[in-house]
Amino acid sequence: MSQYPNLFQSTRVPETDKDRLLQSPESRHITVQYKGHFYSFEVLTTNNDIVPASQIMENIKFILNDNIETNKFPIGVFTTLDRNKWATIRHNLAENGNETQLKIIDSALFNVCLDDNDVGNDPYDVTRQFLHGDGSNRWFDKSFSLIVAKDGVSAVNFEHAWGDGVAVLRYTQDIYNDAKDKPRIHPDTKLTEGTSPNVQRLDIQLNDHLKNCVQQAKTEYKAICDNLDVNYTIFEGIGKDTCKKNKVSPDAIMQLAFQVAYHKLNGTFVPTYESCSTAAFKHGRTEAIRPCTNATKAFTLAINSVNQPSVPQLKKMIQECSTIHNQLIKEAAMGQGFDRHLFALKSMGEKNGIKSNMFDDPEYAHMSYDVLSTSTLNSPAIFAGAFGPVVPDGFGMG
Repeated sequence: MSQYPNLFQSTRVPETDKDRLLQSPESRHITVQYKGHFYSFEVLTTNNDIVPASQIMENIKFILNDNIETNKFPIGVFTTLDRNKWATIRHNLAENGNETQLKIIDSALFNVCLDDNDVGNDPYDVTRQFLHGDGSNRWFDKSFSLIVAKDGVSAVNFEHAWGDGVAVLRYTQDIYNDAKDKPRIHPDTKLTEGTSPNVQRLDIQLNDHLKNCVQQAKTEYKAICDNLDVNYTIFEGIGKDTCKKNKVSPDAIMQLAFQVAYHKLNGTFVPTYESCSTAAFKHGRTEAIRPCTNATKAFTLAINSVNQPSVPQLKKMIQECSTIHNQLIKEAAMGQGFDRHLFALKSMGEKNGIKSNMFDDPEYAHMSYDVLSTSTLNSPAIFAGAFGPVVPDGFGMG
């Protein structure tokens, strides 16, 4: 799969109007964030073998024992800013004597965030901590960050420009199974004799202007996070086995439930997006499935009405929704959707100064305003998954 080479040794670098993806194929180190500070150490040998796990543990232990105060001006929060604004600040950071430090962060294999607080098993705390946190101990530009809370709860937070959930899910499942079946570290693991930590702390030089930028970024990011509502539902009444037994698609049933619920709350239907992998194609990314159909509308109006149809009639309507939804999935997976095609035409037109009335049509703008944005990554390795809404009054539903 063409996305895998970007999983490691890559990062997104902010530039004015258009970011760039940077790859560093020769890098052998990772970066670690703790208390808002950056550290770096090598985890690969010159032969690209992984160094002994006990040596990595020694380095991690050294970082956790570093007697340093929490960083009052953590630059990680800059990665939460508007991209053009962050591009300007990053240029100032480099000019202020931090170019080498930024190169080390950019070129790392991946980033590790050691958080200094517990999250427990509360899905609210878990979701907020790993989806966004307060930004002080994060570097959201990195291809992915492995986040570990103080109580050992861990998560993967990834940047979306380089790849999609399919690649990250494969990585997550592999490291979960590997750690479970072949653990390299145990509570009684002895540190490697004769070795000493080889950790570099990246001291960042900030002038008063950059310190003010950090404080402003913190304020702006907090306002965004405070405006985000997080909720979850554990429903044990039926599951995918029940759906399959009744010969309907579990995904179609979930999408139908979203339509019924939104209409019941708001009395209307809205543009709905569901991602579909096009990994069957070289360099394939995603296509959009549009789950809000005439069939789901008909069922929603029927079941939300005062005079509901009979159960056999409702069941027949559900089966029709499932059939149509499965067809949409097949078409999207095989490149027969319309969203990406139209978006490509719109982008190419803008780049070449070609104007089309179609893209000025309010119906096109309405269609592109996805109030319900949905996706799923199902695996025994995952306790929960989350992503933000794509519009201010929208929902991001896993």
